[in-house]
Amino acid sequence: MSAVRELIGYGPTPPDPCWPHGARIAVQFVVNYEEGAENSILHGDKGSEAFLSDMVGAASHPARSMAMESLYEYGSRAGFWRLHRLFRERQVPATVFGVAAALEMNPGAVDAMLETEWEIASHGYRWIDYQYVPEDVEREHISRAIDIHRRLTGERPQGWYQGRTSPNTARLVVEEGGFVYDADSYADDLPYWDNRFGSPQLIVPYSLETNDMKMVALNGFTEGEQFYRYLRDSFDYLRAEGGRMMSIGLHGRIAGRPGRAAAVARFLDHVLAHRDVWIARRIDIARHWLEMHPHV
Repeated sequence: MSAVRELIGYGPTPPDPCWPHGARIAVQFVVNYEEGAENSILHGDKGSEAFLSDMVGAASHPARSMAMESLYEYGSRAGFWRLHRLFRERQVPATVFGVAAALEMNPGAVDAMLETEWEIASHGYRWIDYQYVPEDVEREHISRAIDIHRRLTGERPQGWYQGRTSPNTARLVVEEGGFVYDADSYADDLPYWDNRFGSPQLIVPYSLETNDMKMVALNGFTEGEQFYRYLRDSFDYLRAEGGRMMSIGLHGRIAGRPGRAAAVARFLDHVLAHRDVWIARRIDIARHWLEMHPHV
């Protein structure tokens, strides 16, 4: 059983990440781009999307859900661009978790990501739940995502985040190879090595709690001030501890709404007010870890 799950981690003595310039904390922002790749009978799915929107608790219907579609469309039409402006104006780097089928539908957004030198990591081929997807289908989707990503951006993705994973995802990512890091983990405040599947894979964990998805959850934040306070308190605590990493997850259709974007702007300004912070893309954190803490 111990070989199946790793419950020990770094224990009481996590390594010193030696962040650049003596930074006490590495902060990285993810803009998830999923709009257009969600469940829809237009894509041959069994029903409409029911997850991660302002229609909390929505049901999936065996027909088009026009309200749900328009909630997702807000993310690509307006919300993404609002977040893009926030980060561009402050010259803050970001990583995009880009679903290949969604990126394919909005090349203008891809151009904007590339122009601002955002990292575009792969968020899989479709924004669907892979829990019960057959292994051969998921393997083919990983390959298809890489091919589309390369065609749209000019290079293959260096980071991977499926998000709605299956029990096979981590192994399939290692078998595919070529990824500097895998982000399908929420298990630590620092990167770590996963040795379960033969070849060592660097994991740069992500977060679902310093994440705007909590704005559209029954147990989540009801307004922007709560979201801001939680981000601020998490940042302040991790910075006080020192030697930690903080990931913040955003979506155009959620944090891209004006009242929530205001909270993101306040948090960005709070982070930028501190000098001992390294704001980096995930690929930069991964490369730093490879240099300072290579697999042995």
